[in-house]
Amino acid sequence: MNHTTTASRTLPTLNTDHVAISPSILYFGTPVALLTTENPDGTANLAPVSSAWALGHTVVIGLGGEGRTAANLAERPELVINLPSSDLWPAVERLAPLTGAHPVPAAKRAVYRHEPDKFGAAGLRPQESEKVRPPRVAECPLQLEATVRNLTPAGPEGGFRVVECDVVRVHAAASVVVPGTQHIDPAEWSPLIYNFRHYFGLGRPELGHGFRSETAGSRP
Repeated sequence: MNHTTTASRTLPTLNTDHVAISPSILYFGTPVALLTTENPDGTANLAPVSSAWALGHTVVIGLGGEGRTAANLAERPELVINLPSSDLWPAVERLAPLTGAHPVPAAKRAVYRHEPDKFGAAGLRPQESEKVRPPRVAECPLQLEATVRNLTPAGPEGGFRVVECDVVRVHAAASVVVPGTQHIDPAEWSPLIYNFRHYFGLGRPELGHGFRSETAGSRP
């Protein structure tokens, strides 16, 4: 039986310069987040992630299943999703080869080393949270305190964890808030973007805004 749809039979054949490739990763321009979680001894773990997206006040995060962060969240389901500005990329990169897991998982031993003091190694400062136990990262302009709703194995052989989080408190630096409102000023907030393992900030100037924007026209 031929399952070709009518629509596909009528599509024109176009000559483009696209080529089929097999990249090792698909970080096609996603924001970096620094996750703070609580270790078994009550200290804080700090870990960078580049797989996160938001829908309303739900944030979904992708993690490796063998790391300290995944273990912490399975046992103590609270975290802070700290969003660094683009100028903090050196601190993020200092964290990149570190793991809070001890001993270091076999799959990580070639490139990672154990570090119990992630804040100190990155040159960042912990800041007390209001609704959850893990601390915030003081230098990050946006800090989302959250609780875990679901933690689900995913990927080949369940090697990843998909974490659904409910945001319970948002902290924003005054410099990125439209004065007198509850809104983030997108002209002032420049998240750190992880683009195929390279760090970028947002380009300027603004190209336009979505039709549901609540801050369009708020600046001269």
